[in-house]
Amino acid sequence: MKKKVVSVLLSAAMVASLLAGCGSSGGSTAASSAAPAASEAAPAASEAAPASEAAPASEAAPASEAASTEAVAAGAHAGDEDKLTGTEFEGLTANDAYNFAVVVKSFQSTYWQAAIKGMDMAADELGVTYDAQGPNSESDIADQVNMLNSAITGGPAGIGLAACDTTSVLDSLQDAKDANVPVVCFDTGVADAPDGSVVATVATDNTQAGEVAAEHMYEAVKDVIANAEGQVRIGEVNQDATALNIQQRGLGFINKMIELVKADGKTVAVTGNEFYVNAAEGADGEEASADVIIEVAVPAQTTVELCTTEASTILSKEDCIAIFGSNQTSAEGLLAANSNLNLLGSDAAGGDVIGVGFDAGSVIKGAIADGTMYGAVTQSPLMMGYYMIYALTKAANGDSVTDLPTDGYWYNAENMNDAEIAPNLYD
Repeated sequence: MKKKVVSVLLSAAMVASLLAGCGSSGGSTAASSAAPAASEAAPAASEAAPASEAAPASEAAPASEAASTEAVAAGAHAGDEDKLTGTEFEGLTANDAYNFAVVVKSFQSTYWQAAIKGMDMAADELGVTYDAQGPNSESDIADQVNMLNSAITGGPAGIGLAACDTTSVLDSLQDAKDANVPVVCFDTGVADAPDGSVVATVATDNTQAGEVAAEHMYEAVKDVIANAEGQVRIGEVNQDATALNIQQRGLGFINKMIELVKADGKTVAVTGNEFYVNAAEGADGEEASADVIIEVAVPAQTTVELCTTEASTILSKEDCIAIFGSNQTSAEGLLAANSNLNLLGSDAAGGDVIGVGFDAGSVIKGAIADGTMYGAVTQSPLMMGYYMIYALTKAANGDSVTDLPTDGYWYNAENMNDAEIAPNLYD
C-alpha cells in the first residue's frame, strides 16, 4: 500500500541538533548544578556545553540561529511596532533590580534555547536578572522538583516554572505561596495548583494547537479514509501523559480527528496509552470494527531514541496512513524511524504516510522543506519566555497578572519562510 520514499534525514543531523541546543544565552544546567545568570551569553554551536555543564555566555549566539531575537519578536507579532502593544505589560518597568529563578523542563531540545533568548530580551529591557536551570531530561521529574524546592528556599523575587509533571509540583507551589514567592508557569499550566500559588500562566493554547495539527493532517488523508476498503490507522506519539500541555495537545489532536472522521460518516476507536484512551471524547467504534484507529504511544522516557521505537512500531503496521509527533523530540523520533522505513511523504493518495510534527529544530525544518514531513505546528517559545519575565516583574512589583494564552500556527514547505512564521522556527 505504501510508496517508499528515500529519506535524506541522517541520525547525525539529529545529534547535531540536540548538541546545538545545549548552548543557551540564559545558561542551562543539569540537575546537580546551578545555572549562570541571565546576563551571561551562550557559546557558538560548535562549542556548545554538554547538558551536565553550565553554558558560558559572553560569546555571540550561533550562526545557525538564523533569525535574530529582534526578527523573532517581529515575526511573533507581525505588524506591531512594539511587541508589548496591546498587552498588560505595555509601559511596565521594574520597581527594583529583581533576580528571578527559572526552572525549565530540560535543555534537551532547542525549543528551550529559544525560550531562553526571549527571557534575555525581557531581562535586558527591564533591568532584571534570572538564573535558569533544568534537569537532563524531561523525564527526570524528581530532579526538577528538587531544583524548584531549592529555588524557593533561595527566596527569589519570583519563579518561572515549566513543570515536567504537573502533579509533582503541587506541594512545592504551596511552599512558594507560603514563602510569598510569586510563580508564573510558562509552556504548561498546572491545573490543580493550590489556590493563589500560581499568579499567571503564559502558554500556548495547546488544545487549539493539537486541533490545528489534526485539521491539516485530515485534509491530506480524508480521501484515503473515504476510499479505504479496510481499516486504516493514524498514529500519535506523545512525549508523555503527565505534563498538562502535552495532555491538552495530544487530546486536542485526538478529539478533533475523531470529530472530523465521524463527520464524514466513519467510526473511530482510540487505542494505546491508557490516559489518552480514557480521556478521548466521541470515539464510537470498537477496535476490531472501527473504520479508523487512532493509536497513541507514549515512551517510557522523553528521548528521541525511545520515541523512534514507538514511531517504528506504528509505522510498521500496514494500515498506517498518518502519524503525529506532539513535540520536537517525538517529531524527530518519527523522522528517525523513517530513516529506516522510508514511508513518510506528502502524497497520501500515492501511498505515502503523512507525518505531522510540532515545534521546530533543524531536523524537522529540513524534513518539511524536502517533503519528507507534511508539515508541523509551531509555537513561539521565545515570546513565552519573554512574557514570562514580564509577568514575573509585574508580580514582583505587587501588581496582579492575568494568564496569556498564545496560538499554535501551521507551517509547511510553502509558508515556512513567510515573515509571520519563519522567525519562530528556531534551529
